[in-house]
Amino acid sequence: MTGCGNDKVESVPDKVFAIIDDDADRKVYIANKPERIVVTSASFLEPLHEVGGNIVGRPSSKTNTPDWAKNISEIGNVYQIDVEKLLACAPDLVILNKGMNEKLLSVLDANNISALVLNMKTYDDVKREVKIFSQLTGNVDKGNEIVNNMDAEIKNIFDSAPKEKFRVAILHSTAQGLTVQLDGSIAGCVVKMFGWENVAAGTTPLENNPDAAPYSMETLAAQNPEIIFVTSMGNIDDIKSNMQQTIAENSAWQTIGAIKNNRVYYLPQDLFLLSPALRYPEAVRLVRDLVSN
Repeated sequence: MTGCGNDKVESVPDKVFAIIDDDADRKVYIANKPERIVVTSASFLEPLHEVGGNIVGRPSSKTNTPDWAKNISEIGNVYQIDVEKLLACAPDLVILNKGMNEKLLSVLDANNISALVLNMKTYDDVKREVKIFSQLTGNVDKGNEIVNNMDAEIKNIFDSAPKEKFRVAILHSTAQGLTVQLDGSIAGCVVKMFGWENVAAGTTPLENNPDAAPYSMETLAAQNPEIIFVTSMGNIDDIKSNMQQTIAENSAWQTIGAIKNNRVYYLPQDLFLLSPALRYPEAVRLVRDLVSN
């Protein structure tokens, strides 16, 4: 309901199981404990499962799908959810991936199905979503246990990490060329967690991607990072071969400290392009091990 002027008066249901502030700046009232949950991102599967969520629908995915979830009904690819298949799951809650699936909100609202729009990119995102999932399932203690265990594991990794404050560039390689990753990306988040400097931080992002910025060889050479991380979808050996060819074709690369000292590291897509979710400690450990060798 809307009052006079621009002030909004919220209509609060008589019966409320949970009130969630989601990542689309919506306050969502969940009337009853969700018993049939559909997720539109494979990254939500493990955190929700670990706190006792009953998942009845998931996106098609060749990666990031645990064995226990492979028999759950598929609802199409994450970028192209099949609405008929989703509705056929008869969900009482749908968890949407921010930036990909918000267009489904109107359909779900028309069918009186509750929906949450959630992000699971940074480590803080993951911890927040675990706590939201535990609130939805009524298993708050388990959610807190998961978060505390991840925090402790990551602290142990930091304690044994190099103490140098590295200057880092994160490049994302695609068939269309290179971009640089900002702090909001998964790799950018991990770099920031170590207290290192992402040389691209503060750069104006791409219009269609707030976590990336245009690549410039001239700018990269001037920034002179000590370490370069490379992310890409696909086979790491192929990506490495293509990147080495790119470097060989332009002598400007040879002026960069990371190139001269052979400190270019390739990050796997399942941890750094797809959300690592509960595997965040694994992603942090991998980065530590790469720079320690």
